[in-house]
Amino acid sequence: MKKSLIALAVLGAIAGAAQAQSSVTIYGIVDTGIVYTSKVSTATGANGLSSNNGSKFSVNSGVIQGSRLGFKGVEDLGGGLKALFQLEAGFNNDTGALNGQDKAPSGTVNLFRRKSVVGLGGNFGSVLLGRQTDILDDVSQWTSVQDFGGVTGTVGHNLDRLEGTRTNNSIRYNTPDLSGFTGSLIYGFGETAGKTSAGQSFGLGGQYANGPLGLFAAYYQSKLGTTASDTSILGSTAFAGHGSAGDTALKTFSLGASYQVGPARLYGNWSRTKQPLAFSSTAATTGVIQPGSFTVGSFNNTKADIFELGVNYAVTAPLHLLASVQYNKLTFADAGSAKGKLTQINLGTDYFLSKRTDLYAFVSNLRAKDAVNPGVFGDSTGSDNNQTAVAVGIRHKF
Repeated sequence: MKKSLIALAVLGAIAGAAQAQSSVTIYGIVDTGIVYTSKVSTATGANGLSSNNGSKFSVNSGVIQGSRLGFKGVEDLGGGLKALFQLEAGFNNDTGALNGQDKAPSGTVNLFRRKSVVGLGGNFGSVLLGRQTDILDDVSQWTSVQDFGGVTGTVGHNLDRLEGTRTNNSIRYNTPDLSGFTGSLIYGFGETAGKTSAGQSFGLGGQYANGPLGLFAAYYQSKLGTTASDTSILGSTAFAGHGSAGDTALKTFSLGASYQVGPARLYGNWSRTKQPLAFSSTAATTGVIQPGSFTVGSFNNTKADIFELGVNYAVTAPLHLLASVQYNKLTFADAGSAKGKLTQINLGTDYFLSKRTDLYAFVSNLRAKDAVNPGVFGDSTGSDNNQTAVAVGIRHKF
């Protein structure tokens, strides 16, 4: 009897030690708002434009942050070495459906599209394998993405990757914290036999945080391929006859700073995005270049310079007043280097009921000049150059 009790005690101690050395966390975000959008295009004309539009009311999931459910864990392997994993699925809270249709193959819905990684960490930093974002997602904490999230996506942050675009088939190395500096490298495999460059992507960058000051610089590049590692480019060897496997499809460089002055966080940044293989979708379908027939999205501008200034002012600990402006200067393909401009002004307030729950209200105005207005929330205005959107919502983190 005593031997049995001793054996049970030993097993219990071993199980307790194993439990203490490893952990798994379940977490998530549910973010949903009621959105009013003016001048939404209601029809499509022969040249891809429409003079018909109307106002729209909707319930949108992920106004600031995409709704998600995730699992992350760590196991202590001893000697300072740890095993790491993270799985994160996105969903649309307004419908309950999974969020995420990858571009290749068409129609594929990925369960853990937001993140799916495993790796090792220690005093050397960390090495992660799988589907993941690069450092351009990390440095978004110094930009309007931190406060307004997806509200500033279509005006430019979806294009410069600050919204957090994923890289498939990738390996990423992160340095440890070096007196406030952290750096990162990422490489995405194109997985094409006989042509390493086809579909590959790579990026690098660093950020520095010291008291009230935050600085960042980052670069990312990707190439066309049948298995494109960058999910923001088309997953095929060519786009309507433009480019072939291994050709550079996207380059983006970002530089920015943030500074806390009393209750106010001030920030500013600039990004340059180049798409060497870009072309006019209107020209491809009609053979005619139409003034103002270009949008900010992929494959219809060869260069974009995106500038941003913003402030987050804490009136009290729970109440924050928000403001930002984005200016996107576009150069279009196949149109004699035609220029276009997008300017968006955002005002908002964020009230924290607790550390995990907040209420927010935003108003944004997006104006286009010599370019199609893509819409604040992706609902294009057609031929109209001006749109206003209002969002009121709630976000809960668990």
